[in-house]
Amino acid sequence: MSNEIPSSFDEVITALKEEKIIAYPTEAVFGLGCDPDSENAVQELLALKNRPWEKGLILIADNYERLCSYIDDDQLNDMQKETIFSFWPGPVTWVIPAKKTTAKWLTGQFSSLAVRVTDHPLIKQLCALYEKPLVSTSANLSGLEPCRSVEEVRRQFGNRVSILEGEVGGRKKPSEIRDALTGKLYRQG
Repeated sequence: MSNEIPSSFDEVITALKEEKIIAYPTEAVFGLGCDPDSENAVQELLALKNRPWEKGLILIADNYERLCSYIDDDQLNDMQKETIFSFWPGPVTWVIPAKKTTAKWLTGQFSSLAVRVTDHPLIKQLCALYEKPLVSTSANLSGLEPCRSVEEVRRQFGNRVSILEGEVGGRKKPSEIRDALTGKLYRQG
């Protein structure tokens, strides 16, 4: 495999570096994302979605190590980590205690952060190329169904986002969300 960035990724990587919002296929629906370390980009994403900051956001990554600067996995015991890793990579999001240094624009009103190691090949490649996790929230305007195709993203968002073209995975529902400390189910997948 060459070290050259595939041309289809150029636009979205440039957008991320410029603190803009991107749309990309995930396991079930298209996601909206941005650089998690850019408060400006996150605020723009929240405004675009009309999503309150208090709800917090999900970070998606190609591997666990990319998430470690945002989460405090020292609070997890070996059994909890084993459970998490048994579901990853895959469509299960885990709510894990956040590091005290993790920005409130990511955690919202919580002291935890929702994170996922994806098995979608395009997002794995994008995170590897960008060398960071991405903010991940469903690509839909308030009150509308999440987008499942590039055409739907274009209809809802026009040119307000850069789109990583590709197909969503075969899942019918967005990722399941569980608490890493308790195992509590927050959203059925």
